[in-house]
Amino acid sequence: MRILFVSLFVVCSAAGVVLAQASPAEFDAATIKLMPPLPVGTPLSRIILAAYRNGTLRMESVTLSEALRFAYDLTSEDQVSGPDWIKSRGTRYEVAAKTAGDVPLAQARVLMQKLLADRLKVVIRKVPKPLSFAALVQARGGSKLVEADSNRPGPPQASYAPGRIVGSSTPMPQLALLLSTFERQMILDRTGLTGRYQINLEYLTEAPGAVGDQSKPTLQSALQDQLGLRLEARREPLDSIVVERAEPMPTEN
Repeated sequence: MRILFVSLFVVCSAAGVVLAQASPAEFDAATIKLMPPLPVGTPLSRIILAAYRNGTLRMESVTLSEALRFAYDLTSEDQVSGPDWIKSRGTRYEVAAKTAGDVPLAQARVLMQKLLADRLKVVIRKVPKPLSFAALVQARGGSKLVEADSNRPGPPQASYAPGRIVGSSTPMPQLALLLSTFERQMILDRTGLTGRYQINLEYLTEAPGAVGDQSKPTLQSALQDQLGLRLEARREPLDSIVVERAEPMPTEN
């Protein structure tokens, strides 16, 4: 049974003036632990969570392939190839890492690349790979999205589940990633929209564990009617990586 992998990120910054600083070369502190084998009969249909917030990265029960997808900002398992064990549920890791609170997500990914190279001796090669996917695009007539309220107090609010995605400050790449995960297909953002938006999307899903409400619209209809978006089939060369070398056992933390 296939595992769902979601990377959910909330980036927060304190009010006031932030002085420009040199980007860190590595995490201030980090651990990678090899987890014990799963007991026989353990159900595998669940979501693996990776979270980065205020300089703290946590990943639970991830394969090396899933860790690499975070590090190189890849959506699908099809974008990672290498030895069979890198995608095996029998070789899973727990990752905890800390850097300065103002380090952005993009830089945290670079730090993760170095961490994997140091602790698991990962060597990769980047290659373009033609892949089929569903592109999230604006519907005819444009989107119906409402921009996030910048004056809203507190952190962004969000609730994610198959068939229901609600967020007070959601960028389009994150919406595409959530849909890709819940609907078990590669969905990539091609809307051209760069802001953060208020999302309230409800649709009929066939995802495992979801309660099918037949009164709800299909995903395609819901995207168009509720958000002014749609999905269209595409095939393009996408960023992909080949793992040329890696060691299952991490070096000492």
